[in-house]
Amino acid sequence: MNLFEDLKARGLIEALTDPEIEKTLEKSITLYCGFDPSARSLQAGNLVSIMVLKRFQQAGHRVIALVGGATGLIGDPSGKSAERNMLTVEQVEENKKGIRENLARVLDFDGPNAAIMVDNYDWYKNTSAIAFLRDIAINFRVPQMLAKESVKKRLEASEGALTFTEFSYQILQGNDFLHLFDTYGCQLEIGGADQWGNITAGTDLVRRMRGKSAYGL
Repeated sequence: MNLFEDLKARGLIEALTDPEIEKTLEKSITLYCGFDPSARSLQAGNLVSIMVLKRFQQAGHRVIALVGGATGLIGDPSGKSAERNMLTVEQVEENKKGIRENLARVLDFDGPNAAIMVDNYDWYKNTSAIAFLRDIAINFRVPQMLAKESVKKRLEASEGALTFTEFSYQILQGNDFLHLFDTYGCQLEIGGADQWGNITAGTDLVRRMRGKSAYGL
């Protein structure tokens, strides 16, 4: 049984952006999954995504664990009915250490096919607002952003109380995929069902700006 069939048999595939993913996985690729540093330890629910990364790693694919040091300062509106408390850079830095320890219990960070851990704060900390709006945000259309399930649910649950800060989260996460595509040749993002809108924001951005295929699962 190949990796794709194995994941499907385990009930781990709910949706994919393109059936071409199955053929793409016949060769070794680079993929990533994002983790929110809102606490010093990941939740039990994160174990599903971590185990999927592990299965990819065991199958010879290169895996990247992205810790959202920058996006964690904003907060993902997905699955939330109210805005989260803002974290400080120092709090996020401490939480990252705990998350690294969590991930190292499952993923191999030292072997011949070592996993990579990155922090998106590293590529956002020196980015100007003008450059980001001009070069990245211009590729997003507001009607499409409003149509994302996570945004629609939040607007319904909180009677419109969604800040622009949270609304912009999908742009940042989409740009994460573009950065990893450019830097590591990353072709695939995996994540929970609540992340579907953010995942497709990334695949759409890569296609729009680079004219290349990128996938979500």
